[in-house]
Amino acid sequence: MARPPQGPKLAAQRAIARQIVAMFNDPDKGERPIVRQSDGLFGPDSVAWRVHGDVVGMLVGGVSGLLLQMLHPAVLAGVWDHSNFRSDMHGRLRRTARFIAITTYGGRDEATRAIDRVRTIHSHLGGTLPSGQPYRVSDPELLAWVHVTECWSFLNGWIRYGEPGMSAADQDRYFAEMATMGAMLGADPLPRTRLEARRLIDRMRPQLKVDERTREVARLVLSQPASSRATAPIQAMTLQAGVELLPQWARRIHGLPSPLLARPLVRAGTMGLAKTLRWSFAGVRAADGPPPTS
Repeated sequence: MARPPQGPKLAAQRAIARQIVAMFNDPDKGERPIVRQSDGLFGPDSVAWRVHGDVVGMLVGGVSGLLLQMLHPAVLAGVWDHSNFRSDMHGRLRRTARFIAITTYGGRDEATRAIDRVRTIHSHLGGTLPSGQPYRVSDPELLAWVHVTECWSFLNGWIRYGEPGMSAADQDRYFAEMATMGAMLGADPLPRTRLEARRLIDRMRPQLKVDERTREVARLVLSQPASSRATAPIQAMTLQAGVELLPQWARRIHGLPSPLLARPLVRAGTMGLAKTLRWSFAGVRAADGPPPTS
């Protein structure tokens, strides 16, 4: 059936939404946006659906989370030894985003299959750190570090650019919900409140460090080319906001500048971007019904 005529406003909203969807789905692989299912791991009333459904909060949180994760030498080694990040950084980030979308919004069977695939891959991977210490990607404590830094960063991205007044109870509920997925991935220990998450991060801080490999991966993350000219401004803004979202101690370890003077511009620009993208998807939703997640 032919699509009804659309005015300039809806046409603009559709164009913006298409560009965002294209950022997260590889057409060469026939990927399409994940259709939201109410019978998944969390469900429509969950905090995870709310947090993970915001494009800008997730992009900003994703950058911040990656920069936090790579401060752990064994987590960095897993990426360095077993990832094609040098040649396909965008593809790696897109696969991570798709995994989050499937496990958050897909049906329970689909989410479980995705988690089982990741656990199987992790079970075969390991190596030796530059110090000579062996590591396994499936180490529960390493998985816990990846889990807590992702959750911490995604939640903080949402609070800053989506829901500044989010209640402490809902923040705790988010960690409790995400602990379900963390357990399925084999992570341990798992925080179930924001306070427990902060304590776990603080406990892991003595193990964190930066070397030449850390600096190279960080450089590739922060200098990756945009997937298209249309998305270049979005990427530039979210990369800056991701660095700004980092805790001060993490920026210091990385040797990244503290953006005190630029902070108001970064936050205002990113908030404007977030509002524009929500406006775009709201218009498409009003015209076409509930859209799939990107």
